[in-house]
Amino acid sequence: MGVLTELCSRMLAKIAHMFYNCGMEAMHKLQDMAIHMDLEPAEELRRIPAGKVAPCGLVVEEKPPLRRKNKQEKLEDLGVFHAALPGGKTVPLLKTLLTSACERNCHYCPFRAGRNYQRVTFKPQEMAQAFMDMHRAGLVEGLFLSSGIIRGGQKTQDKLLDTVSILRQKHKFPGYIHLKVMPGAEREQVRQAMTLVDRISVNLEAPNPHRLQALAPLKRFDEELLQPLVWVEEIRQSEPQHLGWNGRWPSTTTQFVVGALDESDLELLATSEYLFHHLRLGRTYYSAFHPVPDTPLENRAAEDPLRQQRLYQASFLFRDYGFELEDMPFDQGGNLPRAADPKLAWAEQHLAESPLELNRAAKNDLLRVPGIGPLSAARILAARRQGTLRDVYHLQQLGLRAGAMKPYILLDGKRPTYQLRLL
Repeated sequence: MGVLTELCSRMLAKIAHMFYNCGMEAMHKLQDMAIHMDLEPAEELRRIPAGKVAPCGLVVEEKPPLRRKNKQEKLEDLGVFHAALPGGKTVPLLKTLLTSACERNCHYCPFRAGRNYQRVTFKPQEMAQAFMDMHRAGLVEGLFLSSGIIRGGQKTQDKLLDTVSILRQKHKFPGYIHLKVMPGAEREQVRQAMTLVDRISVNLEAPNPHRLQALAPLKRFDEELLQPLVWVEEIRQSEPQHLGWNGRWPSTTTQFVVGALDESDLELLATSEYLFHHLRLGRTYYSAFHPVPDTPLENRAAEDPLRQQRLYQASFLFRDYGFELEDMPFDQGGNLPRAADPKLAWAEQHLAESPLELNRAAKNDLLRVPGIGPLSAARILAARRQGTLRDVYHLQQLGLRAGAMKPYILLDGKRPTYQLRLL
């Protein structure tokens, strides 16, 4: 206990030292930004509380009773979260904005123009210095940087690029940076960003132009939002990879607001499938809508967070398991079932009466069985080269989740004993 107390004291001393170096003004700005970045979907590991997050990351839950904050909570007050990077490495990540001021009027957003809210702004040099002070204090190893839009997307993107250029070129920061691309950014700005950062994201917000018009009237779906993602893939395909940061082009992500309108899961997943299969996005994020006071949608009911979870599960099936849109078990309204994850629902329809023989199935077919993922499929294929899989015990020896797959498989022509599943 004494060791933990000492480690905590050292970390808090680092935070205090960082505040002294970067100034109280920067400290207060980071804290103000963190209120709104706390739960924005990104690389962080911490689970998002169900129904407690609005698009753009506004925290809408009541604050807990006052008490002494622990080390991690103090870091989160600054916008620092544990994050899993695309390669699997875990680092403390600062998530923040250059400015919380914005000239756009998106109907769901706490930063929308005209909303009664005090705005704060960093200059590029100021943001870079504040981040480096935190980095040198051992508090952060990566940066997620976005911004409200002031004087147009191009000028705002210039300031974002100035910030990361200062970090890379002046401060020689070699670590992870995730940069937002602003609506209206130019192709050359996108290309410049690709030479400076590890990940780029553009928030589509809605699945198509019709829905976006009702959600964010001043944004243009094809020209401002989808086009930068197309440019990224064109550049990745046409220019050598060594021109990118650290010798590789960045990965890409996007975000959708779920339930702010009457969009269906079919609409969201049709666009998601296109992004995965044609533009090679690394991930699509889904943010369950929750109303924000003093916005046009403040009286709309919050979205069921379980819907958000089902959309994530379906998106992973597109990205990692070879599923297509037509494989999704949509109901007549174009929505996924809430009672079961989409892979299980598909298996109930297709494999419950016609189980798959594990000793002969191709990899793509193995990946459709509940309990089998890419690693499990590889283990099954390797084991088959050594002999026939005849018993559940063989699967357990491979470290597989045999219980989940038993209702849907055959082992050497025989169906394993299992208990009927209630959906």
